[in-house]
Amino acid sequence: MPGSAADRAVKQSRIRRVLEESAAEALVLTSHEAVSWYLEGIRSHVSLAGPPVAAVRVDAEGDTIFVAANEADRLIAEELLPEDAALVRRVPWITPPAEAAGPALGEASVAPGLRAARASLLPAERERYRALGRDAAEAMTDVASSLTPPSTERQAAAALAGALVERGIDPLVILAAGTSRLGHRHPLPTDAPLGRRAMLVVCGRRHGLIANLTRWVGDDADDAILDVEATFFAASRPGARLDEVFEAGTAAYSTAGFDPDEWQRHHQGGPTGYAGRDPRATPATTDLVQEHQAFAWNPSAPGVKVEDTVLVSSAGVEVLTLDPRWPTTVRAGLTRPAARPY
Repeated sequence: MPGSAADRAVKQSRIRRVLEESAAEALVLTSHEAVSWYLEGIRSHVSLAGPPVAAVRVDAEGDTIFVAANEADRLIAEELLPEDAALVRRVPWITPPAEAAGPALGEASVAPGLRAARASLLPAERERYRALGRDAAEAMTDVASSLTPPSTERQAAAALAGALVERGIDPLVILAAGTSRLGHRHPLPTDAPLGRRAMLVVCGRRHGLIANLTRWVGDDADDAILDVEATFFAASRPGARLDEVFEAGTAAYSTAGFDPDEWQRHHQGGPTGYAGRDPRATPATTDLVQEHQAFAWNPSAPGVKVEDTVLVSSAGVEVLTLDPRWPTTVRAGLTRPAARPY
């Protein structure tokens, strides 16, 4: 487990500020995104569909990590920082860790503050994210290079899931759309063949962080959607308000030649990190963009879509999910993916 004690100390100070601002005596972290973030990227799950196997109570006495007793030894040996092992309190498997943590302020009461606390990624987190982005992009290239038009969506999805797991990445979302199903924005895989043009999407998690990327194989298409994405990127600057970034990006559909209402037909992505979208951007999300914050914008229109995971800072946009073997183009000074021929 490559956690950082220095980063952990900064996170503790950030949570203390959340407590002070809410005038609460204790806060219990119970979600995967909060627990994994606070405990330096631990695998907080057994089932990807289940609740975390740990909860963290933060109060005047410090941190207490409530862990299901049947999971405690593994977390101590393989996941937690050594100095956090002494904070573990074992909980009988019949008692949810969040319940054992006792009465305290819940995450929902301070959701904006918690998002802000984890938004600015710390040095060790950024290095873990860069490695994750490279590995996820390489997995995509390796799989895409093996596909042919008769390959089915399920075969592509199975190969993508395997390539991620081989790299220690949990596949959270695997989508595949062959030519016959490109009308669907979230195409869960079927037995349909990929055909002449296909879309592949992965969202993979490692050390709590999530990499999101979309790629196309087969025939190329109009790349005007990259102009929409470039506008989202240009507006995503530290200090900007998320609703303002959203407004700028969605306005670009019209100038790029798309239906001005295209943004209403699918979500546009937004901040990412320890959640796939943290939060999903809308006209009502007013979080401030922070230095070293991760984003995965997701503009799309019929038959076209683009998505990568990036880090935003005052120096600009750094694309994390890049593999130099993938064919690219350049848009607004950034290397962007093109379709990969079979």
